[in-house]
Amino acid sequence: MNRKYLQLIEKVFAIIGLTFFTGGFGVGSPPLLPAFLTSTIRYGVWFVSLIVIVLNYKKALAMASQDIFICILVPIVYASSIWSLNPEFTDEYMGQVLRMSSFALYLATRFSIKQQVRLVAWTFAIGAIVSILVVWRLPGVGLHWKYHLGAWKGIYDYKNTFGSMMIIGSIAFLLMPVDSLKHQRYKWGFFYLMLLLIYFSTSKTSLIVSFLVLFILYLYRKFRWQGKRSVFFLDLGIMIFGGISGLVVALWVEILGAFGKDGSLTGRVPMWTSAISRVITEQPLLGFGRGGFWADESNYAIEAGMTIGPNYVPPHAHNGYIDLALDVGLVGLSLFLISLTIAFFRSFKLAYNTDKSEYVWPLGFLLFLSLNNMSESYLLRLANVYWVLYVSTALSVGREIRSLTLKRSFRGNNS
Repeated sequence: MNRKYLQLIEKVFAIIGLTFFTGGFGVGSPPLLPAFLTSTIRYGVWFVSLIVIVLNYKKALAMASQDIFICILVPIVYASSIWSLNPEFTDEYMGQVLRMSSFALYLATRFSIKQQVRLVAWTFAIGAIVSILVVWRLPGVGLHWKYHLGAWKGIYDYKNTFGSMMIIGSIAFLLMPVDSLKHQRYKWGFFYLMLLLIYFSTSKTSLIVSFLVLFILYLYRKFRWQGKRSVFFLDLGIMIFGGISGLVVALWVEILGAFGKDGSLTGRVPMWTSAISRVITEQPLLGFGRGGFWADESNYAIEAGMTIGPNYVPPHAHNGYIDLALDVGLVGLSLFLISLTIAFFRSFKLAYNTDKSEYVWPLGFLLFLSLNNMSESYLLRLANVYWVLYVSTALSVGREIRSLTLKRSFRGNNS
């Protein structure tokens, strides 16, 4: 078969895999696809990913070695059913961790950052278009009716999920490289469409996070310099950010009130306090097992829910970092935070040392992931695209930095 067609088939497969992990094929209620077809896609994506990884095992091992902390964290999460508060629940969903991580390794192994940005952009472009069609033709599926009346969720499970997907898509289109006027029109058309859909989601978290991420990226690209000037603008940026952060902290209650929320984030802070105290006092090192703390309306979940109101049992902590600590303790959380810190430093270095817009993608995505997980649980809960993109980004940016360093070293030796 022609190599060009093989590459096209692989790109289509990658988009199908990314769409599956967004939940666009069958997580919603009612689901768009029958359960057997969704299951076929689930195991098909996993099987093909593993086959490609095995066939390219040397490259895959080299790629995995770019972040040893992820390589340690994933087995710990997988093994957490051993000490889980609810072993049966944890066991039931442990395959998700392997499927997400193996598909992420496949993406990082087979596609460059430039290619990944394009794949992500078109995945969410398709998701946006289908969501509009679903809202138009099947409003009972695409809109919220019982709660959050009229809010868009499209082909996804919830309005906040829809909003966060459109944020990722908007960042990808903003940073996607284009080589023609026609593609430029598509790029900006979809970028503004996704911003509009974030508004239709009515997710205040998504609106705030999208504004912050795009504003930071704008400032970065606007005032990016080489040499001594960069130090000046870095210091200026820190001062501005510190000032804004101080205002936000000082006016926290007023700011939230303007968005229709209370100063405790709709009761989340007391719930976080309850969950944190439990993990610190009872299972500080390895946590309660993946999902174990909240599984089957456990006594711990009931206790945390009581801080918000009677008869409320939360499904998760509404904070990705706290949920990770509940799942795999301070050991697992520390491994992730070290990995995230390294990925951030590499992303800053990569974005600073190159002129290509796609190399700002890791920084943009990591900013989104970090901010969004302050009030949503979008790390390792269930099967999700956030973990897939985090792992592929963290591994890919390590590869790019290594390649950039080797090129500079080679040029220096030949000068």
